[in-house]
Amino acid sequence: MVSAIHAEDLVKTFGDVRALDGVSLDVPEGTVLGLLGPNGAGKTTAVRVLTTLLRPDSGRATVAGVDVLKHPGLVRSRIGLSGQYAAVDEYLTGRENLRMVGELYQMTAGDARARADELLEWFSLADAGDRTAKTYSGGMRRRLDLAAALVVRPPVMFLDEPTTGLDPRNRMALWEVIETLVAEGTTLLLTTQYLEEADRLAHDIAVVDRGRVIARGTADQLKAQIGGERVEVVVHERERIGAAVEALARYAVGEASVERNTRRITIPITGGAKVLADVIRDLDARDVEIDDIGLRRPTLDDVFLSLTGHATETAGTGEQPQEAVR
Repeated sequence: MVSAIHAEDLVKTFGDVRALDGVSLDVPEGTVLGLLGPNGAGKTTAVRVLTTLLRPDSGRATVAGVDVLKHPGLVRSRIGLSGQYAAVDEYLTGRENLRMVGELYQMTAGDARARADELLEWFSLADAGDRTAKTYSGGMRRRLDLAAALVVRPPVMFLDEPTTGLDPRNRMALWEVIETLVAEGTTLLLTTQYLEEADRLAHDIAVVDRGRVIARGTADQLKAQIGGERVEVVVHERERIGAAVEALARYAVGEASVERNTRRITIPITGGAKVLADVIRDLDARDVEIDDIGLRRPTLDDVFLSLTGHATETAGTGEQPQEAVR
């Protein structure tokens, strides 16, 4: 299968910080690669190198068949980019923003106007198209920014944490837009901290930590790497978390994690549902009252915890990282 994005051994340093430490990626045409990792892992640096905004210290990369170092201008003509923050002119209307992008790409005024109207309809912004962007909500600005990246119908798109800070409704609306783009043949590299986003959208996932790709595969393949099932217990009183961890330790076949703000403890187990009855008896024997208990399959968050020793830092949600209890 032909690669729309290909990178080999990319290295980029900023002073003493090695932001990229030999990153290699391959994204076949018409697929989505989810690039996952905590803050500072190197995701945005990789996107900036691949979109010609940064020059790597070493390594090579091609996008849409074009070398990003030798022909950066040609690469830019074949890609769309939506960064972490909506890059719209707040003093222009939504329609004017899109027309401006089209004209910067040397579209005729008529073609730019027609494309702007089409995208405003597609992103449900037609009613707000003649309002200045500074009156838009965060979700509307995000949709306008993504629309601007699609003005020239690029074959390759880079979305750098496109739904960070959006409410669930706007996030799901953007997911539907992304799925439509991919169904029409667009190749997409998506960076995100929302694991459910990667689970839903990505054909393949690369986990990045400290500038390196530490795992690669489909969501199911990554989950299968850590195997087993998980028992989740929500303790009624935060002060009893320690006692609950001690009780659960005898059943755990790996590292346990604790979310103190939600009083949730998660342990990997073997034995399935029959273990739950034993866990409940042991907790009761230690006078640990619980609000909830359940059995579930591994999630991508479990993959992160297993691979990196820490969970993802979910930006903009107020969620706290999990603690690894060794």
